[in-house]
Formats: sequence, structure tokens, C-alpha cells
Amino acid sequence: MLAAMPPQPPSAASRDEPVIRDRGDACPSALRLHAADDGYLARVRVPGGLLTVPQAAALGLAADRFGDGHLELTSRGNVQLRGLADGCGAGLAELLGGAGLLPAPSHERVRNIVATPLGGSLVVDWVRELDRLLCASTRAAALSGRFLFALDDGRGDVAALDPDVTVLSVGSGGSGAAGRAEPRAVDAVEVGVADAPRAALLAAEYFLDSADASGSRAWRVAELGSGDEQGLDAREFALRLRARGIVARYVPEVAWPYAEPPRPWGEYGAGLCVLPPLGRLSSAQWRVLAEAAGGADGELRLTPWRSVILPRAAAGAAGRVEAAGLAVRPGSPWLSVTACTGRPGCAKSLADVRADARAVVAESAGGLPVHWSGCARRCGHPRGTAWVDLVATPDGYELDGGPVPHADLAAALTAARTTPTTTEAATEAAVKK
Repeated sequence: MLAAMPPQPPSAASRDEPVIRDRGDACPSALRLHAADDGYLARVRVPGGLLTVPQAAALGLAADRFGDGHLELTSRGNVQLRGLADGCGAGLAELLGGAGLLPAPSHERVRNIVATPLGGSLVVDWVRELDRLLCASTRAAALSGRFLFALDDGRGDVAALDPDVTVLSVGSGGSGAAGRAEPRAVDAVEVGVADAPRAALLAAEYFLDSADASGSRAWRVAELGSGDEQGLDAREFALRLRARGIVARYVPEVAWPYAEPPRPWGEYGAGLCVLPPLGRLSSAQWRVLAEAAGGADGELRLTPWRSVILPRAAAGAAGRVEAAGLAVRPGSPWLSVTACTGRPGCAKSLADVRADARAVVAESAGGLPVHWSGCARRCGHPRGTAWVDLVATPDGYELDGGPVPHADLAAALTAARTTPTTTEAATEAAVKK
């Protein structure tokens, strides 16, 4: 297993000095609601994306009772409820707490764990143990709501998501783990499988110590400077682990794997991969998913790609899910379309990008991914690949920097997805996270 600090994100500039922040982290949670244009927003952390059917039922009930009747999947495998009424916080917390979704209120925002959605019992055990350790650690409460752990079964899917701490199974039967302690580093620290969750927590504490020493108030590992006293060092990380009784070996170079995320393609063994269009479901669609998960003992796994894995899908589940308007086939035009929240949820958005995407998705399918942005911030844009960049303006849309009449969107998108000019590097200056 590899417990690692990952390479710096492709869209992030290399830093010689740390980021200096003058404000605290305002990341929303289930207990700290965010005021949006369409009401209050709650973000419910779901470590590893692991949901039982009763927990899924509680989330659907919360959407109906307190929100707008919809649930949104995030790029970290969490769930957002929107359109919440003022004063609903206590009732929402009581409902979620009763379902086991708020085990440690003081640590609710730091339970940011993504995990290989098709991983077996090893990954599930890691998720549960790391979550337990996080919730029990006083020090971990200082992490920002943006700090991310990734638990990868060795295929390299969630390890590629720019996490701050990565655990990657390596060796015969996942017999070991290694971890990087500096962005863009090729070296790592190897530990035993059983020590992986604890090593991941200690890596986060190492980051907190470094951020405190630099005075930067950094939220992410990539925000630390690269100087000797600012950055993280794998050798130092190994020494820290040994001092805490963990057998750790410094590894000078590790070949980090990469795997594509699961896609709607019918059956994954006995399971099913489902893609809700633009990551948004009505509570009725959500209930169909919960029913298709395989009964009261079933399970849903939310992925960082805004899809849902049903590991033990009930017989005939694919047909029922597809009839509910969710994608389960490889030819779905929704496989390569993403969008920010847009109107009416975001005050900065200049368009209802989701409605506009729905209007032309079938006419402009195929080719490279397209991301619909309500403004020049381009929230939620794809990472690590070329994509078609569609940005709302006061007068309509810009496609790869040029204006496009609303009536010509479908044709312009079809052409752009064949020969795009926009890549992640081209929009780097506009994306300030």
C-alpha cells in the first residue's frame, strides 16, 4: 500500500512560496449551511462514498422535508441538498444524525475521503478505520474542509484526483503501501497494509505542522511552498512514522498507476454503474436507486465522478434505473458533459447552464468533454484533459474565447468537440480556487 502526498495538480502553478491566507475556511457542511441564491445549501460528507440503503433513504427524506426535492453529487463523492429553508438546521442535523451520517459534529467538515468505488473489502476497511481515526483526533479538526484523502486499491483511479494524502495498495495481494510527502515528488514511504489508515492521519498531521510553521494557513498540500522548511519530505515523513511505532521504508521512486473511472456500461460483475445527468437527481430518482441497490442490506457507492455504483444491484435494476431517466448505457450523451451550478443557485452565474446543456445535449453528443460554466470562474471544470470550454457571458456564451449565438450552440459544440482549442492550461489563469 502507498500512503502518499500526491503530485501537484496540473492546473496549479508551481510554488516557491506558500499561499498566505487571511481568512478561515468557509467550506459548507451539514452543520454549517451556505446561503445560496436558491436557499441554503448543505454538504453531507459521505466518507468513501459508502452509503447504506437506510442512510440513502434519510438523505432523500431530507431533500423532500427541508430542501427542493433534489440531491446533488459532488466531485468528492458527497451529497448536497439545496433550497433549504432558513431555520431548518436543527431538524436536518437530527435527521442525518439519526441515520449515522454525523458521527462527530466537531469533525464533520474534515471527513473528506474518496475511495476506489469498485474496490473490495480492503478499501472499505480502510475507509471506516480512517474515518474513525479522523473523528477521534483532536489535531485533525484543524484540517480545512478542502483537504482530501484518497484510498486506492492499486488501480490508480482516485489516486489521480489530486488528493492531499493517498493510500495506494501495492505488492502481491496489496501487501504494502507507499506515500509521497511533497507535490510532484516521485519518492514515497512504504508501510504495512494494517498501518495505512494511521499513516494517512499522521501524514495529515505532518501537513498541519508544516502549515503552522510557515504561517501560511494553507488548506491543501499543494499550497505549501517548496523550500526546505515549508514543503513536505518523504524521508522526514518516514522518520515521523517510525517515531510513532509504524514500520516505514523510504522508497526513492514509485511508478504511480492510472485508471479511468467506472462508466455506465451495464454490469460490473453483479453491480451496476449509474450516471445521473449533471450529477443531479430528484428524490424520486434517488429512491429508485436505493430500491435497486439490493434491499435493506444493499449499498450505494457514490463516486468522485458524480456517478453511483450499486455493488449488489437487484435483478432487473438496469431497466428500472434507466426508465427513471438515469444513464446506464455506454452511448449516453451525458458521459462527457459537466456543468457548474449556474442559475438560480449561484448569484455569480450569468445563465441557467444546466437547462441550456439539457436542451442541446443530444444534438451535440460525441467527441471531447464539454464543460458549461455560468461565469469566468469555471467552477467544476475537468482536470487533466482537454475539454471544450463553454462560458456564459452577459450576451450569451463564449466557446473557446469566441462569442456564439444561443441558437447556434449545438452546431458550434459539435464542431468544437472534434477540434478543440481549449485545454486546462488555457483556462488556468481564470481558475482561482
